[in-house]
Amino acid sequence: MKSVTAIPSLNKAFQTLFTHSTTNPSLLHTLSRNLQNSHRPITLTFSLILRRQSYSLNQGFISSSKNPSYAVAKCLSSISSSPHTVDWDTVSCSEIAEAEELCLEREEDDDDASATAVKPYIPVRAFFFSTSVDLRSLVEQNKQNFIPPSSRMTNYVVLRFGDTKKAASALGANLSGSDCCYMVVFQYGSIVLFNVSDHEVDGYLKIVERHASGLLPEMRKDEYEVREKPTLSTWMQGGLDYIMLQYMNIDGIRTIGSVLGQSIALDYYVRQVDGMVAEFTDINRGMEKTGTFTMERKKLFQLVGKANSNLADVILKLGLFERSDIAWKDAKYAQIWEYLRDEFELTQRFASLDFKLKFVEHNIRFLQEILQNRKSDFLEWLIIILIGAEILISVYDIAHKSSITL
Repeated sequence: MKSVTAIPSLNKAFQTLFTHSTTNPSLLHTLSRNLQNSHRPITLTFSLILRRQSYSLNQGFISSSKNPSYAVAKCLSSISSSPHTVDWDTVSCSEIAEAEELCLEREEDDDDASATAVKPYIPVRAFFFSTSVDLRSLVEQNKQNFIPPSSRMTNYVVLRFGDTKKAASALGANLSGSDCCYMVVFQYGSIVLFNVSDHEVDGYLKIVERHASGLLPEMRKDEYEVREKPTLSTWMQGGLDYIMLQYMNIDGIRTIGSVLGQSIALDYYVRQVDGMVAEFTDINRGMEKTGTFTMERKKLFQLVGKANSNLADVILKLGLFERSDIAWKDAKYAQIWEYLRDEFELTQRFASLDFKLKFVEHNIRFLQEILQNRKSDFLEWLIIILIGAEILISVYDIAHKSSITL
């Protein structure tokens, strides 16, 4: 048993001692009222809940073994007739039980809070390294991983890898932290990987590379994040380089993958058109200095074909203006689809691409006219030379005949 000396006013002493340490002030007020109304030795029982502390006060605080972030003080105050001493001892009583119940409630609240917190993010990586993928042969060699389509869209397939049996029971509802990963492969060459770590990326890309054609010298890459939060007040919420959803499923993977696949492919075509713009810019600067240009007709026709094929690929292959079938059926996924299109600025980037293609088209038309004028000038001079030759021949013939007559 430990003894401490009390200050003259026990009421103020207890209030000063416990006000800053307890989370149950009603218990302290009851304690103070009992002290004021008692004129005999009183046995008082109280319990303290201290957050984030593990020290002891006069060896009367006992840390909870269940949760080290709390300390429960269990003590018995035995006040004798002497107004100057207070005796402490450790004992179990009803108030201590109440304190333990309160501690357990707080632990349960913390457990619930941790369970409803944001789960680990789902990494999303988009790649573009070829201009065409044979989806039929890809599915034939990966039948066990193929997920049947839920819409009429036939320009992509979804493959699932990992613990497929476990994923079949909960179809991607809690993809965060799971071993399952998904790969969305598009016919025009884009690949979008979900929940794939960095060291596994090359292995999945090689699966598609066997069925790809038109491999590019440089692979395009983009990264994004998907976060799951079941307690989110709305279906989805956007952020900087991530999107937060209540849950992630196959339809969400298809919707997000379609936008990211279009975005990374559009980036490739924009760079292609940028190269043509730079080439025509150099030609125009050369014409500004010399007054002429030396481009061959074959090279010009190649640029015409490249510009037209890029525009056709963006509109037809990428389906940039075709709304996803899943977005048509469900407003939730339409919200995701529209948000991601705005986030990746697909409409604005296509408008920029279209403007650059118009610039290329204008230069091509201008250079074609110059080449056509050159050809016309050549033919005109050829005709003049032929007419001159015919005149000379006629004059010679006349002169020859006249000499014979004479």
